[in-house]
Amino acid sequence: MVKIRLTRLGDKKTPFYRVIVADSRAPRDGRFIDTLGSYNPLANPEVIKIDGDKAKKWIADGAQPTDTARALLVRAGIIEQGKRAPAKTGSVKKNKTE
Repeated sequence: MVKIRLTRLGDKKTPFYRVIVADSRAPRDGRFIDTLGSYNPLANPEVIKIDGDKAKKWIADGAQPTDTARALLVRAGIIEQGKRAPAKTGSVKKNKTE
């Protein structure tokens, strides 16, 4: 599954993030497919730079943003805030009452 997520850059105590598209099995700071933009939480005000056309294309192709990436996309005005898809919890054990 392809995810839109953040990768951390910067020194100790000075984080800087890139918004990337990566395979969900790849490590956080490892291999990625495409770079969509950046996020600097320490700037005053914080800076969110994301290529909206690229992000919309990847979402249309099936890429799922993580919760943090979704919040950044909403704050940047690229996607609308709406209902989230239900979480996939795996198999649910049911109690038998017989």
